[in-house]
Amino acid sequence: MPRAGLDRATVIAAAAAVADERGFSQLTMGLVAERLGVRTPSLYKHVESLAALQQGLAALAMNELSDALRDATQGYAGRDALAAAARAMRSYVVGHPGRYAATVGVTSDPEVDAAGARGIASLAAVLRGYAIDPADQTHALRTLRSTLHGFATLQGANGFQWNADTDQSFEWLIDFLDRGLRRS
Repeated sequence: MPRAGLDRATVIAAAAAVADERGFSQLTMGLVAERLGVRTPSLYKHVESLAALQQGLAALAMNELSDALRDATQGYAGRDALAAAARAMRSYVVGHPGRYAATVGVTSDPEVDAAGARGIASLAAVLRGYAIDPADQTHALRTLRSTLHGFATLQGANGFQWNADTDQSFEWLIDFLDRGLRRS
């Protein structure tokens, strides 16, 4: 019988906390069980395997990031929408590095796909503020997502070792993207 108060969402939330604290690559069923104060076999009543737990974590993270992008960009257009999306993504990636790492290379499934589509829809809405040829939309989305991903991931991994202020560099990046998108 499943332990009272323990369900799939609780197990995934505990995994999210472990992944953020220790790193996604260090996530184990044992660490999640320890966080929840149960024995590892108890988790298998709620998630079938470590792979299923990782998939659930990826869906949680994609939903959280998609919500953050949607909320940040509502009511904005052009550079303001771009800056809001960029800041929201950076904040999420740096604040939740383990969760975000779960979204990279995740296996497709309906829950993950739906959450990812919502995030992409928010980024596509940002791009509607620019005169981008519909044939170039996918390229623009990939450029925007990969640029924001790269900056935030490097920052989260303490990858910027130069003396320049990281916030200034990030604002420069937003301006750079805005100029490029206006010229497309």
